[in-house]
Amino acid sequence: MARFQPIYDIAELCSRKGLTQAVLCPGSRCAPLTLAFVRHPNIITRTFSDERSAGFVALGIAQQKKAPAIVICTSGSAAYNLAPAVAEAWFSETPLIIITADRPAEWIAQHDGQTIHQNEIFGKHVKKFYQLPQEYDHADSQWAVNRIVNEAINLSYQEPKGPVHINAPFREPLYPPAEEAISYSTSVRVMDEFPSDFTLTDEQKRKLINEWGIYHNVLIVAGQQEDDKDLNDALQTFFTKHAIPVVGDVITNLHSIEKLVRHADLFLGQASADIKKTLQPDLLITFGKSVISKNLKLFLRKYTPKAHWHIQPAGMVADPFQSITNVFNTTPAEFFRFLSSLPTTESFEKQKQHNFNKLWEIEERRALRTLEEFFPQEALAELELVYTILNNLPENCNLHLANSMSVRYGNFIGLRAQQRGIQVYANRGTSGIDGCTSTVVGHALSNDRPNVLITGDLAFFYDRNAFWHNYAMPNLRIVLLNNHGGVIFKMIDGPGSLPESDEYFVTRQKLTAKKLCEEFGIEHLQLDNKRKLKNLLKDFFEFDGKPKILELESDTLINKIIFDNLKEKTKKSYEL
Repeated sequence: MARFQPIYDIAELCSRKGLTQAVLCPGSRCAPLTLAFVRHPNIITRTFSDERSAGFVALGIAQQKKAPAIVICTSGSAAYNLAPAVAEAWFSETPLIIITADRPAEWIAQHDGQTIHQNEIFGKHVKKFYQLPQEYDHADSQWAVNRIVNEAINLSYQEPKGPVHINAPFREPLYPPAEEAISYSTSVRVMDEFPSDFTLTDEQKRKLINEWGIYHNVLIVAGQQEDDKDLNDALQTFFTKHAIPVVGDVITNLHSIEKLVRHADLFLGQASADIKKTLQPDLLITFGKSVISKNLKLFLRKYTPKAHWHIQPAGMVADPFQSITNVFNTTPAEFFRFLSSLPTTESFEKQKQHNFNKLWEIEERRALRTLEEFFPQEALAELELVYTILNNLPENCNLHLANSMSVRYGNFIGLRAQQRGIQVYANRGTSGIDGCTSTVVGHALSNDRPNVLITGDLAFFYDRNAFWHNYAMPNLRIVLLNNHGGVIFKMIDGPGSLPESDEYFVTRQKLTAKKLCEEFGIEHLQLDNKRKLKNLLKDFFEFDGKPKILELESDTLINKIIFDNLKEKTKKSYEL
């Protein structure tokens, strides 16, 4: 048996459990792992030199494939560079298998090169840390390696899904002799788990039956989630029967629902206290992860419901609206299908619910009408470009929204019900700008759909190593909103009025994407005149075999004025 046979068989085990995508970072200490995965016939491997970027690429792959992606790196500070992606995976509930190579334990803290304390390095941001044996010649060690990797993969799949960390110490020599062929054992043990279907219990059903008729102002609020046709269909049926408003940010992937309240962030920021009081729910039902809209959060914290039911299959419960009274450990689709099965009768209480729904519909129509009347503006600024891009997206594509103003612009504008073929992604687990581009690269490398990223300049240049690799991305399109700084610090209350704002908050920078595009072989489209927009969009959305970046350089003050004008126009709509 080869000296590293148990390590080689990790790749075979991953393959048998359906893990087919691995992101590898260069290094010597990880050589046994690298060779195991690179030479496996059923695993697609790609190499990225920047571990920080590599982690987010793997995150994007895992999101796209809906299965854990594998990340392998060498020992030392290389492992630390995976931390931002691991944290995002933890909070976004994305499964990753992180395997870090390490020195033998006796060499830790002995001034040996590329050696740090790697045990528990990711802290609470992984579901579990696993340490492999550092000797592989004993049968018990071989059994332990197989058991640990089986358990780690199974755990990453369990709800809530997330990253796991396996640390693998290796003694030198790290490379096999030239004459040694790497092969995989035919008898690799696979430990499969049968996932729960998270159905409602009899006790939960009784509670729903007994209490459902008590409330007549019911509101549903969704958080971020993957596109889920089963859930969308269940919600559409539920709404048709019960006329209960469903509020969803752009990242909820619920835009195919005809009557979805898409623009709550816009109208709740401008509506009067009297209007908001009429929108207050008696019962709030929530599901999904984070909500973008600060206005929605503030509204629900102030106008609290009498009861708040939260739906999630498993895991720690977050309470961002500070009102949860009951948690139902089931899937949202199962929950709403059951409520749809309950009988309804024409009554005064049902009419109250219909009236409550009409109030939300009125505000949604007001916001939509304001948006449609607001554009076009005389000056081309970021908000109108995002509006134009969202209204011209390919029918079936992935829309990626980087953090800070990009995702907020996207949420103010939203997607239409007719755009049901579009799936929306954003790194809202930690809401950091690091890795937004690399995540899109992971998606683009693992699917054939158009992948369109809308990003600001700080997020874009911070993550420029997303392009530092050797793989073609003909389906990648990037809209770069380059205001030469962090425009969000001019938009939010506080930093914009400070004398230190430009240097220490907005962080002025002079870069454009032109040289980067030349460096990495990307077509650069410069939007410097509004009259060019139509032709540039046609070129931008032509998929002719190469990635493209559409860059708008704009003035921060103009962006702020137009953004503020939209909010002011919304506010004035209440005076008519």
